[in-house]
Amino acid sequence: MTVTNPANNSVKVDPFTIEIVKDSLIAIGEEMFQALARTSMSPIIYEVLDYASGLTDAKGQLLTQGNGVTGFIGMLTFMVKETLNKFGEDGLKEGDIIIINDSYVGGGSHLSDVGLVMPIFHEGKIIAFSANKAHWTDVGGKDPGSFSNDATEIYQEGLQFPCVKLFDEGKLNQAVLDIIKVNIRFPDLSIGDLWAQVAALRTGEKRVKELCIKNSADVVQASIDHHLDHGEQLARKELAKLPKGEFYANDFVDDDGFGNGPFPIKVKVTITDDKFICDFRGSHPQVPGPVNCTYTGLVSAVRTIFLAATNPSQDVNDGVFRPLEIITDRKSILAAERPAPVSIYWESMQGGADLVWQALAPSLPERLSAGQLLSVCAVTLSGQHHVTEEPFLIVEPSAGGWGAARGQDGARGQFCIGDGETYNVPVEVAETRYGVMIDEYSLRTDGAGAGEFIGGAGVTRTYRAMTDKQFVSATFGRNKYLPWGLNGGSEGSPNEFTIEKTNGETDGPFGIYPRYPLDKNDVVRLMTATGGGYGDPLKRPAQQVAMDVKNEYITLQQAKEVFGVVVNKETFEVDSLTGRGEE
Repeated sequence: MTVTNPANNSVKVDPFTIEIVKDSLIAIGEEMFQALARTSMSPIIYEVLDYASGLTDAKGQLLTQGNGVTGFIGMLTFMVKETLNKFGEDGLKEGDIIIINDSYVGGGSHLSDVGLVMPIFHEGKIIAFSANKAHWTDVGGKDPGSFSNDATEIYQEGLQFPCVKLFDEGKLNQAVLDIIKVNIRFPDLSIGDLWAQVAALRTGEKRVKELCIKNSADVVQASIDHHLDHGEQLARKELAKLPKGEFYANDFVDDDGFGNGPFPIKVKVTITDDKFICDFRGSHPQVPGPVNCTYTGLVSAVRTIFLAATNPSQDVNDGVFRPLEIITDRKSILAAERPAPVSIYWESMQGGADLVWQALAPSLPERLSAGQLLSVCAVTLSGQHHVTEEPFLIVEPSAGGWGAARGQDGARGQFCIGDGETYNVPVEVAETRYGVMIDEYSLRTDGAGAGEFIGGAGVTRTYRAMTDKQFVSATFGRNKYLPWGLNGGSEGSPNEFTIEKTNGETDGPFGIYPRYPLDKNDVVRLMTATGGGYGDPLKRPAQQVAMDVKNEYITLQQAKEVFGVVVNKETFEVDSLTGRGEE
């Protein structure tokens, strides 16, 4: 058996070589990912893993992607395609590196996520691109951390890099670097991360060139074509197993940061033998506040759900997504256009993904759970360090609860679907680097998300200010419209935060609040959602309910009133049943 390269019908490659080269490409993506983490300067990258890296082919089709943030699936593709649109193949030279964070035409997220693109040449011809996208601690704008939750236009949110050359044939464009340095608050961190991104790109370039030298460009191209086609074949095979028809869901984006809202969003999912179509037309127009997302962001989010519904273990490449079609109205909250603010874009972006999830979950209980925390629950906290007296800035997502599913309780203390394989900054690192103390980091056992299988608990995390004149901004969506239950399960709880002042007063709870002032010993209490439940709570085994009480997931009163189980408060044994028809 041989595989023919469509670009050169005279070249025939055995399938073993095709697979070896394909696996090498995937390994290159992973090596690039690790190279960036090892050389970055900011905890948001090396601890949280808020970045992605990978390779595309010469046309910008994604070949492999190493992910911390699942919400970046697809964004590398759009970055490379915008580079090709602007420069063309003839305008790109060996050694070029392009910088881009334009949310509307290639970035896809907010300005804090800065992308770099590098063409990889072999024998004078572009064979592939290496690309990455990483969250910088600061990119300027009106607020520390840059992703302002009360911005009214993109110009307030930071520096915009409209697909320009950072390196031209290997020579640094010093003017661009100088502009960056004087417009951001923590240049050592962000410029350090920039160099880490460059190192990762060059790692990818080196490995692809080695692959071409070892196997020839024709063999590498044949493997690329096979890799994309194979991804499509696997996706279509799984698509054929899905229920066919039209599936609907409606929901709301809570708030835009100015008290406006809620904003209705909707989807119609059509599944046929060869298409997976998500039609979001009829969703609310783009709004004054920064909860808007762009079409690129929506595509990336929906790709995550498409993978979950078809084959979540599949290696990601653009061939996988050939059956997927996404339709929106222009200038909607799910496909915003310039100059709409997009700093906290994830509220709408993940709301769009969650709509597809809601629409399909009743028909795919073996793949899709009840609702989860949804929001990134992002926090920025700035001030002066109590020991070094230097300025500091916390930029961090928050973990929370996932929904229950058929046969299993929801996962506890995990990040939302858009954040994926990310992490908190460890308590020890946070207390060392920042001017805060973390008094509590625990599961939030509020008893929400009741069901035969219960929703996963959210978390409570506190920051105690160690100096005066600190400021915290937080964006906790899913504050008004709660994680949804499934098959008779109850809703989860809201994402919210409060401020506990030194005088004993408590302010809040809040969903979105910009720049709340903190003085020494004021405490920010962050509380994330418990996920939705699955099934009738009265069907949860009584002994399991008693164990839930013992583990403090629910109270004695909740056990009795919601689950119909009277639990002995001394022994945690079942005393009696009530309301179950088993008294």
